[in-house]
Amino acid sequence: MKAYKKFFRQIQQKLQLVQEQSDKIEEAAAWVAESMSKGGYILTSGTGHSHMFAEEIFYRAGGFARVVPILDDALMLHKDASYSTEMERMEGYAAKLLGAYSITEKDIFIISSNSGRNTVSIEMAMIAKENGAKVIAITNLKHTLSVESRHPSGKKLFQIADLYFDNGGEIGDASVEIEGLEFKVGATSTVIGTTILQAIMVQATENLVKKGIRPEVFSSSNSDEGEEHNEALIRKYKGKIKGL
Repeated sequence: MKAYKKFFRQIQQKLQLVQEQSDKIEEAAAWVAESMSKGGYILTSGTGHSHMFAEEIFYRAGGFARVVPILDDALMLHKDASYSTEMERMEGYAAKLLGAYSITEKDIFIISSNSGRNTVSIEMAMIAKENGAKVIAITNLKHTLSVESRHPSGKKLFQIADLYFDNGGEIGDASVEIEGLEFKVGATSTVIGTTILQAIMVQATENLVKKGIRPEVFSSSNSDEGEEHNEALIRKYKGKIKGL
């Protein structure tokens, strides 16, 4: 079988695992809908490649307006990728970073970490819970159970979260073996994780509409009808959502 077909099969198998977590998707969607109905915000974060999860539902066509991405240069890849690996293990950095954000009991905090072992993500989850927010984690159970936590508590992200999702990934994330190469290729965590995120959001949206609540949702800025609609939302939340 060709490598790309092996990769497709891996994705299909992992998507099946996501569907088997439908009860969790419905629970998470109920939390998000309640938060949106009460004027809360969805805060979302991830380090390294997982920062893409924070961007996935922010300022996105079809996405809620009240999404706050926690995007920090030191924890992302575009300036110094290897430095971000050091920073995501640093004790105390999460508290410094989250000091610039408001987190309340009306909010949902979504954290994505494939390994679930690094200090910054674990501390973010702890701080969010201390502030009363519900914490949802997306992680790789197979990987996280195979390693030790880097947080002083010894806990991992899934043990802190109020609700966690398993992305079904392989240890190390890459999923396809190539004969003659010692390392696997084809990471799956982003494809599966963003699917989980969007599944939660679309179900939360349906929940709100069924209750007679019209949620504030962005349209595509590249459609003729979307730009004016989006500009109104931007004016409303520009001073409240960092990065908007």
